[in-house]
Formats: sequence, structure tokens, C-alpha cells
Amino acid sequence: MYEPIDLVDPAERTRTALAAVVGQFSGAWASGSPPDLSAHLPREPAERRAILIELIKIDLEYRWLRYNFPKRLIEYRAEFVELQNGPLPADLVYEEFHALRRSSHAADAAATVAGATATAASPELAQLTSDYRSTMIARPSAQVVLDAINAGDRIDDFDLLMRIGAGAFAQVYLARQQSMQRLVAVKISHNHGIEPQTLAQLDHEYIVRIYDQRLIADGELKLLYMQYLPGGTLLDVLRLQRSTPSEHRSGQLLLDAIDKVLADKGEVRPTESAIRIRTAALTWPETIAWLGRRLADALQHASERGVLHRDIKPANVLLSAEGIPKLADFNVSSSKHLKGTSPLAYFGGSLAYMSPEQLEACHPDLPETAADLDTRSDIFALGVMMWELLTGRRPFADETSAGDSETSLARMLELRRRPVESTFLSELPPDCPMALRRVLLKCLSPNREDRYSCGSELAQQLDLCLEERARDLVYPPPNSWRERLSRWPTPILWLSSMVGVSLATVYMAVHVQRLLRERLSDATNTQLDTGVIVFLLCALPLAVVIYAYMSRHLIAVPRGLRAGRRYDEAMLERVRSRTLFWGDLCALNTLLAAVLATMTGVMLILWFTDLPARLLVHAALTVLVSGTISVAYTFFLSTFYVVRCVYPIYLRHSRTTARDSADLRALRRRTTIYLAVTASVPLVAVLAGFSFLEPEELPLVRDSVLGLCAASGLAFVAVYWLFRKLDADLRALERVV
Repeated sequence: MYEPIDLVDPAERTRTALAAVVGQFSGAWASGSPPDLSAHLPREPAERRAILIELIKIDLEYRWLRYNFPKRLIEYRAEFVELQNGPLPADLVYEEFHALRRSSHAADAAATVAGATATAASPELAQLTSDYRSTMIARPSAQVVLDAINAGDRIDDFDLLMRIGAGAFAQVYLARQQSMQRLVAVKISHNHGIEPQTLAQLDHEYIVRIYDQRLIADGELKLLYMQYLPGGTLLDVLRLQRSTPSEHRSGQLLLDAIDKVLADKGEVRPTESAIRIRTAALTWPETIAWLGRRLADALQHASERGVLHRDIKPANVLLSAEGIPKLADFNVSSSKHLKGTSPLAYFGGSLAYMSPEQLEACHPDLPETAADLDTRSDIFALGVMMWELLTGRRPFADETSAGDSETSLARMLELRRRPVESTFLSELPPDCPMALRRVLLKCLSPNREDRYSCGSELAQQLDLCLEERARDLVYPPPNSWRERLSRWPTPILWLSSMVGVSLATVYMAVHVQRLLRERLSDATNTQLDTGVIVFLLCALPLAVVIYAYMSRHLIAVPRGLRAGRRYDEAMLERVRSRTLFWGDLCALNTLLAAVLATMTGVMLILWFTDLPARLLVHAALTVLVSGTISVAYTFFLSTFYVVRCVYPIYLRHSRTTARDSADLRALRRRTTIYLAVTASVPLVAVLAGFSFLEPEELPLVRDSVLGLCAASGLAFVAVYWLFRKLDADLRALERVV
């Protein structure tokens, strides 16, 4: 949860500097007279404004509550140029109001509230003034007590065994809880923020489990004790990743980083387990996807309970000895379900991982506020962290030079409002799947509307990255045949239907030529041909109308998704379900044509010939056999195209539900049924081809029936290949939905 100085971001450096300045400034007040506040401000512009605001809060407390040297914000504003542009920070107005209210100047406090909107321009101020909760990042007395705590001390019920992390305003220890005789992680920090209350709402396998909190040092500090995770943090993994050549990075690197942390603590490396064996077998990009998928689950759980983390970074992701990641440090989180809290309270985070909208909320001259943030901001930060773990550095050029001044914030905002530059894209490892590349770029989209809407949607996409067959279906290589053919569903599905119809027509023509046509006069054959032409002229438009009706959404929605249109989730669910029936609909359309052709053929023979009834029945059976041929082959060709090229489009742009899994299982069952139908074609052809014929007529159809049997055997081999491919594709998709 806390990081060494070589890898901290500028905001953490500012907090560290602030901790030192607060101690000095408080010591200067010990004389009982107001010290020169400006003498304690750093010269570095990046730190100056943030530290000025915190020192004014402390100065207000000393002047109004401990001594009698009143000073109003308007005087500070006239004295410091940093406060002269734009509205005063809302937290300063809030602290001044409560300093006045808690002293003997209640009338002045009421006047402060009356003018708060004009002074601070903050609609959240009314929420903050209902009940006082200090917004000071560092309380002077708390810092003194915190600095005096060391490993070996006994605090409350806890023996502090070893310090395992430290920040500007908090320390983390491995401790033994005497009453329970167990090892726990103890975090001792200034008593501000809502981390304990936030974590108490969360019970998830990928979020650090909190046990309880205690207030110590007369309420100046809080002690939070929680689940102890011995495997270090993702920051330890990042350090090892940066020192490891790219060709040697794999899932084993994650385990090596954990084992190194365990060895440094003198703990025993765990025995091999199923999780560690599977992790070691992953590529490095798959390892990042595996970690990200679990953290996305954690974000979804938190979001469902109205909690935003707002400080996603490697140091805030703890690891178990098995390599399981757990999200920690909700100290700057916000919750919609805690009475008396506001997104503005304790707003902070690490600038290097912030989304554009979170950086805007930090910028005093921009209208965005912390109250405007949602889960998509955490998703952006998670994307930055995953990119850094994957490549060794963050996908922005500001990480070494940006501070937290308004100028540097503006520079960082400018970079994050643009897509990731090609320089950073080229640093992705060669074995990074296209799926993971696209997922990360979507997480890092400058426009929050273009990111994943929630953690579960991101988790599903990361699942795809871990399933090789499914990710190749959903994210085909650019300009691959699947990518190109996905844009032309109508001609391809019509072509697949025509393949089945053409095979059936060839068989029917050959079969009836010698048996029926040669018995009829030229005039009768001409009449039959005319009837067939009229039937085709009527049936073809009908088939087109039926296809257009059943495909109206199935064609338009994928085209709209590729163009960036947004659709209601309920509609997308319906369209996904219908898409998996598209092959059946094409086959049924073909079957309808076969039935109509049978009826038309029987009517034409009755009208224009005097053939015996047995030949009439035989002709009808021949047409139905041909229909079976067209249905079986149409289904497999159409469904193969739909599963390979069309259905995966939805998985790139929408969340799936349990209905998707049920639909995929149902389609797998139907493919088995259609395979049985295809396998039965030779048998049915023999039975129907020789039925209702006299012995002397059998030689006339023998060649066509045997030819059909031979051709069907060869075609069945191709269909069985399609069946096996389809089954593997459907199983892979079912695993990720």
C-alpha cells in the first residue's frame, strides 16, 4: 500500500513534503504567537499551492481555537497570489466555517455559510457543513504521535513485529493480535478518511478483508487491522518486471516476485498448488489479463455498493502467497451509502494513474468535481496500471517530470485527452494478443463514454484474453478473412443457402430426368418448365421478404456497433440470441421453399400429365429429400459463418448474460441434431429413391441414387469437420460468457 521514493508519483512526494512542513509549522506555533506562514512554503511551484492550503487549515485552527489571533480567508487571499484566481477551495471555506462555529464567533460562521456559494462556488459545501469532519490531510499532533511509533511497540491489542510499508501520513506493520493470537496487518494513520467504513461494506475475494478499527492517541490516530497478505504488492512485481528481459517474462515472474518478498521477510515459500502451477504456465500478457480480470471483479463489487476507489496503483494491490490479487487502501475512496460523507471529502489519489476527468477534478480552474466521477475513472486507472505492468512504464510521457501544480496538471490532462501514442503502442510485447491490446486501449479512452461501463464488462473482456480460441474469434487480426467477411452477412448467407439449394436441385433434376421427363411429350415438358419458372419468380421474392424481415436487426445492429452507435442492453441481448438462430432461420427458409416446391410440383404434374399416382408420390418424396439436403448444408454453412464472423462482434461491444450461455448450449445441441440429419441423407435417399417404382423402373434411378449416396458420404466428411470446429468454437465462447 506504500511505495519507496524511487517509484512514487509526484502527489506522494508532495504529501511527504507536507508531512515535514506540518511538523515544522506546528513547532513554530509552540511559542504562542503566529509564525510567518510564507516562510514554511516550498519554492517548488508544483508543491506550493497544495501545501499552502493545508497550512492555512492548521493556521485557522491555531488562530481561532487554541489562541486568539483571528484571521479570515479573505486576508489569506490578499496575501497569497495562489488563492487570487478563481473561487476559494471549498475545503478552506468549510474549515473556516467550522473554526468560527467551534469558537465564539457563531455569527461570523452563519455569515460564512450565507456567502459560501459565491466564495467557493461549490454545490457540495452544504453537505460538508452539516457535521464537522476535518479535511486536514495532516493534523500536527497526529503526525508527532505517528512518527514516535516503531516496530517492537505494543499498541492497544497489537504487538508491532515489523514495518512493511510507510507513507507520509500512515504506517503499516505486521502485528500479532494478542487476544486472537493471529497475525494481522495493522495500518496506523491520521484519523481522517472513510476507509474503515468503506471496507466494512465490501466482502469480496479480491478485496482485502478488514476486521475492525480502533482510535488511539486521543482520537488523533486510527488503527485499522485487516487480513495479512504476505506476498507483497504489484509494485514488487513491477520492480522485478523492469529488471527482467522481455523474453524471460511469464507467469513465473509473478511467483518469483512473491517468493522474493517472502524470503526477505523470512517466511517459507509455499508448496506448489494448482493455482501456482496454472499461473506459471501463463504468458506475461495472459498474467496481466488474469490479474486485471480479478481486480475488475473487485471494482464491480465496490461499484454495486456505491464505492469508488479513486487510487488504483500497483502499491495498492496486495498479493497472497498464491498470487491472488486483492485491492486495498480505500483511504481516498468515496461512498454514496455513508451518511455525512461527500466525494469532495479526502479527495486525493495518485496523479500518474488518474483519468482525465479525475485530473480535471483536481484542477482548481476546471468545473469537473469529484462528485462527477464514476467507475469508469477507476477502470482508466486500472488500464494504466495494467499497461505499466505489461511494458514497464505508463502510457504517458509525463511520469518523470509532472508535479501537481496547475501547469503540470494541465500538461497531464492534455496528454490523457489524446489516444495512446504510437511510441507506447510499439512497446507492447510481441506476444501480446490483439484482444488485450484493444481492451487496454478501450480502458484508456480519453472519453469516458467510450470506456467499459462497469467492472463486469471489463472482466468479461479480460476473460476473452485468457481463452485463446475465444479471443481469436472476438478479436480477429486486422484484415483477416473473418474481419472482412463479417461486413457482408447478406450475400454470404444467401450464398450458403444457394449451395444447399443447388446441390438439391442437381439431384432432383438428374433423378427425375429419365424417370419422368423422358416419358412426357415436348409440349408437356414445356408446360412444366413454364410452371417451374413462374414458381421461382413468385418464391424468390417471398424468400427475400422473409429473409429481410427475420434479419432486420441482425444486420443493422452489428453495423451500428462497428460505427460506434450505442444500443440498449436488453435489445443487444435479444439480438445476440436471435443471431445464434440465424442459421436455423436460413435453413427453415430453405425448407419452406422445398415444401412449396413439393406442393407446386405435385399440382403441375396433376394438371399437365396423366402419370400414375405412385409416380406422383415418388416425385413428392424426391423433392422432400432434396429439401432435406438443402436444409442440412445450409444450416452448417450459415451457422459456421455466424459463429465465426457475426456473433463475436457483440462480445466486443456488450455484456453477456446467463441467457447467452443457455443459447450457446442450445445451439450446440441443435448442431448435433442437424449432423444426424445430414448423416441420414444417404439412407433416406435410398428409401425414397426406390419407393413406389416398378422393377423395370429401378435402373432409371439407380445411378442418381448411388451418386447421391457417394456424394453425401464425401459431403458428410466436410460437414463433420464443420461440426467439430463449430463445437469447439461454441465451447470456447460458452466458457467466457
